[in-house]
Amino acid sequence: MNDIDGSVDIGELPARDRILRTAHDLFYGEGIRATGIDRVIAASGVTKVTFYRHFPSKNDLIVAYLDMRHARWMAWFSEALARHGDRHPGALALVPAMGEWFRGEALGDYRGCAFLNGVGEMGPALPEVVEITRRHKQDMTDAIVGRLPASRQRRKLAAALALAVDGAIVQAQFADDPAPALKGLQLIVESLTGDTA
Repeated sequence: MNDIDGSVDIGELPARDRILRTAHDLFYGEGIRATGIDRVIAASGVTKVTFYRHFPSKNDLIVAYLDMRHARWMAWFSEALARHGDRHPGALALVPAMGEWFRGEALGDYRGCAFLNGVGEMGPALPEVVEITRRHKQDMTDAIVGRLPASRQRRKLAAALALAVDGAIVQAQFADDPAPALKGLQLIVESLTGDTA
């Protein structure tokens, strides 16, 4: 499994955290529907009683997984935009930030957007997944707003850039090489903002 935090031995964590981290790696790496509860229990080294004490259902675990992924992804995204912002003006910081994620240099192996994947897998069967995804995409857009100069069109521009980021995320997920997705994203950012590399 690919632990996105890497700094903590998963075996040293309390049972709830072990379950959640294990579920994260399995759900993100192999899919939510493809990963059964028995697999999570075995891989996290807990008993069924312990598992169900912390997560009464798989749906509860899915929601907790997406909440955890949201917090970690947003922390990384905000930090990456700030770090790349030193060399890349305005919204152009999106391009190297996404590049490090697509290449697996941040957050572990790249398997696309956990939230878009979750909506694709769960859809209306678990409305909480759709709501968490909306919140995640809004927070991502808000972070992009912070990279843009003040203007009346700032929010609309950030929403358009977020849409471009989502398109790049999807293309990078199925492509052999993320470079075309990053080039396309850069072209869109430059076209919409006037920023140049």
